[in-house]
Amino acid sequence: MSDSKTSPIPDSSFFVTLAHYNQWMNQKIYQICATIPDEERKRDRGAFFKSIHSTLNHLLFGDLAWMGRFLDRRLTDKRIGEDLYDDFSELQRARETWDDEILQWTKTLSSEWLNRSIVYVSRAYGRTRVLPAWLLVAHMFNHQTHHRGQLTTLLTQAGYDIGSTDLPWMPSLEYSERSPDQQQ
Repeated sequence: MSDSKTSPIPDSSFFVTLAHYNQWMNQKIYQICATIPDEERKRDRGAFFKSIHSTLNHLLFGDLAWMGRFLDRRLTDKRIGEDLYDDFSELQRARETWDDEILQWTKTLSSEWLNRSIVYVSRAYGRTRVLPAWLLVAHMFNHQTHHRGQLTTLLTQAGYDIGSTDLPWMPSLEYSERSPDQQQ
């Protein structure tokens, strides 16, 4: 394992990009989920969190748990696996609000904050952990991607096409179809 003092620590622009990606993907998923009848969205499909609806809830739960640790305030009293919202419209509004909150928050991250240690107790495992803030922020975004992968599988199995989920195809990224040596 490399020494954290010599390891390259991502700067805030990396996390801002991940927050934009999070928002883009959640918008795509919620746009599709809004067309699915409530009963179908809540049907147990054998996934880890059973349904599309409960997996959407878990994604928001995870973000609230991590953001609560980062902001040093509890943002939910629910337990892991417990739905935050039964009503899809309320869940969607909360998701949109928190996606914007997360994006704005990433724009305020400093190198000093990212390099500090965070002490927290895992609600899932009941153990205390002390890890660098930058690693835990990266984990929050990785957690989102992991469970969105489950959602895209559930949606595909139900006959819904989410389209591209690859970060390089996020519309807000500037890119060129030509290699740098061809651009001159």
